[in-house]
Amino acid sequence: MEIPAQFNPKDVEKKWYDYWMKNKYFHSTPDHRKPYTIVIPPPNVTGVLHMGHMLNNTIQDVLIRRARLKGFNACWVPGTDHASIATEAKVVAKLKSEGINKSDLTREEFLKHAFDWTEKYGGTILEQLKQLGCSCDWDRTKFTMDDDMSASVIKSFVDLYNKGMIYRGYRMVNWDPEAKTTLSDEEVIYEERQGKLYHLKYQIEGTEEFVTIATTRPETILGDTAICIHPEDERYFHLKGKKAIVPICNRVIPIIFDEYVDMEFGTGCLKVTPAHDVNDKTLGDKHGLEIIDIFNEDATLNSFGLHYEGKDRFVVRTEIEKELESIGALTKVETHTNNVGTSERTKAVIEPRLSDQWFLRMEELVKPAIKAVLESDEIKLYPSRFNNTYAHWLNNIRDWNISRQLWWGQQIPAYYYGDGKADFVVAENIEEALALAKEKTSKSDLTTNDLRQDPDALDTWFSSWLWPISVFGGMMNPENEEFKYYYPTNDLVTGPDILFFWVARMIIAGYEYTGEKPFSNVYLTGLVRDKQGRKMSKSLGNSPEPLGLIEKFGADGVRVGLLLSSSAGNDILFDEELCNQGKGFATKIWNAFRLIKGWEVADIAQPESSKVAIEWYEAKLQKALAEIEDNFDKYRISDALMAIYKLVWDDFCAWFLESIKPGYQQPIDSTTFNKAIEMLEANLKLLHPFMPFLTEEIWQHIADRTSEEALIVASWPERKAFDEKLIANFDFATEVISGIRTIRKDKNIAFKETIELKVVNNENASLFFDSVISKLGNISSLEYVSEKVNGALSYRVKSNEYFIPVGGNIDIDAEITKLNEELDYNKGFLKSVQAKLSNEKFVNNAKPEVVENERKKEADALAKIATIEESLSGLKI
Repeated sequence: MEIPAQFNPKDVEKKWYDYWMKNKYFHSTPDHRKPYTIVIPPPNVTGVLHMGHMLNNTIQDVLIRRARLKGFNACWVPGTDHASIATEAKVVAKLKSEGINKSDLTREEFLKHAFDWTEKYGGTILEQLKQLGCSCDWDRTKFTMDDDMSASVIKSFVDLYNKGMIYRGYRMVNWDPEAKTTLSDEEVIYEERQGKLYHLKYQIEGTEEFVTIATTRPETILGDTAICIHPEDERYFHLKGKKAIVPICNRVIPIIFDEYVDMEFGTGCLKVTPAHDVNDKTLGDKHGLEIIDIFNEDATLNSFGLHYEGKDRFVVRTEIEKELESIGALTKVETHTNNVGTSERTKAVIEPRLSDQWFLRMEELVKPAIKAVLESDEIKLYPSRFNNTYAHWLNNIRDWNISRQLWWGQQIPAYYYGDGKADFVVAENIEEALALAKEKTSKSDLTTNDLRQDPDALDTWFSSWLWPISVFGGMMNPENEEFKYYYPTNDLVTGPDILFFWVARMIIAGYEYTGEKPFSNVYLTGLVRDKQGRKMSKSLGNSPEPLGLIEKFGADGVRVGLLLSSSAGNDILFDEELCNQGKGFATKIWNAFRLIKGWEVADIAQPESSKVAIEWYEAKLQKALAEIEDNFDKYRISDALMAIYKLVWDDFCAWFLESIKPGYQQPIDSTTFNKAIEMLEANLKLLHPFMPFLTEEIWQHIADRTSEEALIVASWPERKAFDEKLIANFDFATEVISGIRTIRKDKNIAFKETIELKVVNNENASLFFDSVISKLGNISSLEYVSEKVNGALSYRVKSNEYFIPVGGNIDIDAEITKLNEELDYNKGFLKSVQAKLSNEKFVNNAKPEVVENERKKEADALAKIATIEESLSGLKI
């Protein structure tokens, strides 16, 4: 194949991805090899690729491709999550645009629309991941609403219910009035917002006296059922046994006394609204208070809202303020900042609401998950600082509200046979439910028509917490071959924002259902931010279009750009220039390959410089490999890439290829050429997980390969012992070469002109790389001498002295004149600095850093003067 002059990602990406797919390199089935398994954090079925996905999935692909090269049976399971709240909202909006209300549809009709929508729009993100190069086993793609996945979720619910761990409870829950569903505590995001604090007067029944309370929510007074005061508050002893009148609705409510009230806060009087505050509900239960719910499910006021019925809560808040002021019940309004709970999904302000919901007891379930991460180290989090976050969440865990008032999701398998709250059975299907209901009621004539399934769906996380188990059929058939082979999985790559939502819950489920961990390591990525540190968002206009970046820089360039700026758990300051750097790296590698392939190969003797350069690079490769492996072991993926980057850019391209490059229009010996190809192939193997398209393209250009010889299924370089001293000696040699190059540049000595080099070897430096020094410095003769050489330019490397006899290369008199001018200037500069430092007034009064800076100038000037004088003494024969 003819090698193109430039690497064009567009020409190769589809070609090689199709080739990999055709040859089923991504597909895994159980065999004799050790498995390496990753399950994808399933993106929302509604989602499209964003920068977080790009980073997360690039890291997963790096890990899976490396495992494949290392001989593991690599299996990366892809899939999507049904995302109940987000997807249902999109389907409802689509139906509304077509003039259809969800309330006018049966559940079955709505679900058909939802599945149709999912089939049309869902899974887009998985196709986009292919453009990034992700080598998932697409034959295993799962969706959390697949029949087998749903069956696993239902089985889990029934099992936990039968163990007494799932229960039905009438509790104060977080209500999302936009999605019209309950949320778990973890799905509520608290935001600091500025609002108002309203001071309201309540008249004491039968008197002209008033008590004042402060509230941020004046609309909820319509649900007040008591005023509470601390029993030791002397200011209000006289109100014991009295009642107060709620403004506007004129409801007479008791004045109760409880130590819950803080006497020092505000007026010491607290309004109690049991239906709309969790603490008020506790007080209400304790004192037997009436519960009055004033809100509809969409947070408009109901009939208890009187003349505000049907109006939104925030509209009422504005209007009721004016009414309270008009009747003299509002004494003062202050600016007030408080934390407001909002829905993670819809951003709506959460409303506390009393509701019958399903809960999962967590106190016992969580214990193995705490032990696995925090005690036994069976599961490791990277970086480990997230152990503290994990510990805080799990040690303070509350029962999990697992029911949602939605249709999109797994329907709760509870079947009601009567009107009472306890008139239900839990079963995997309606036939089993009927048998249980007959047994429970002793009514043999019951039919399935007498059963009514709970309309609620399960929380999406209750589905995805089974992900590593259910994708391999482990819930329905735990003895199946695939589950026993692939589970537990190895690594999980995800964001710290779902450490509790998903990671901790998968660990809990893993131990509950398998007695084993679901994975061994959790790599937590950071957030992708712009270079100013701002979180990327469409509203800020600072989030680039991922597919646009791939179009512009190539998938390999984008992958490298993301990882160059990424370290585990730290936020990524993304700059598009990093992708350009990745593209430039691809060009560098391509050009290096073209250089090698462009050499004419002949059966000639191998130069000494090539022989020693090969020995050095083999050692350097092994040292880099050790560093790379160590970084992978510690999940420092970006550090591993940087080690490869330096190896290829600096060591391979800048030093190795220059050391072995044949002379102009001269052939290269076959021994060196073959070694150069061997070293290039080793580099390609290291690079392949990061830059799969470029490396496969070069690999296939190097030689004709069968499908069994493709780079994607090649072998990772083998670790071997190496001579560290050899590397140190070459580093010394590069300093010598740099000194020669500096003199050539400063004295305008063209590289084509040969020069002599004489060395006083005070350092006892190795002579092993003299042939490389001679070649890269274009040295005609390299001689070791015992004394300084007169009439020569000189420089030092450590204690070694190097002399280049000037001969006819430069005008000695002109050089001496130039050096004398430099000497005079630096002596004059030194004199002015020393004058300052000898001035006691300056030294005593100037800032310490200013004085220190002058002393540094003095030291630099003295060093320059010494160097110039040494050069002059060498030139004056």
